[in-house]
Amino acid sequence: MISSVLRMTEQLNNPSPATTQPLIALYCGSRPGNNPVYREKAIRLAQGIADHGFGIVYGGASIGLMGQVADTVIEHNGEVVGVIPEFMLDYEIAHNKLTELHIVQNMHERKAMMAERASAFVALPGGFGTFEEILEIATWGQLNQHQKPMMLYNVNGFYNHLIAQLDHAVQEGFIPPQHRAKLIVCDHAHQIFNAIKNLECPKKFVV
Repeated sequence: MISSVLRMTEQLNNPSPATTQPLIALYCGSRPGNNPVYREKAIRLAQGIADHGFGIVYGGASIGLMGQVADTVIEHNGEVVGVIPEFMLDYEIAHNKLTELHIVQNMHERKAMMAERASAFVALPGGFGTFEEILEIATWGQLNQHQKPMMLYNVNGFYNHLIAQLDHAVQEGFIPPQHRAKLIVCDHAHQIFNAIKNLECPKKFVV
């Protein structure tokens, strides 16, 4: 495994990637959650992603579900790209065994880099950041900034209430049904694998 730390310099704004696999963006919690099922399903998903020949791009931390998915992909010979803002290093310990670790200036750079590198997006259970990231990428999809698959991994019914809210927004005329349909709800990991198995490296992302 190649370990490289790519810091904030002009020369490294567009570094040559060390990865050779198409990457799946995983949005997930920096905490493990109270129910062991979240960790168990995260491990199985990460293992399956690696077994299908994909790597991941994620938030770069070594804690919570974030650290667990990174560890699992690495253990199964997948490539892992982490992207973490400098200010978060004080309380979100960066993973030190990644294929690439990018330390960026702010959350906007983090999200843009993850979106650029990803071939698809999957939200596991998480908190404010996870909700915000998957909804922002869904907004970018609605605005035709990308056509990449976007999925909610609805472990243990975690996203039931969010799904209901999205459907309510459709009923009330705020989200067109065709845009709501782009955010795919997956109750089982095999649905995610079916969605990504024919993906290749991402084309240029429009921001």
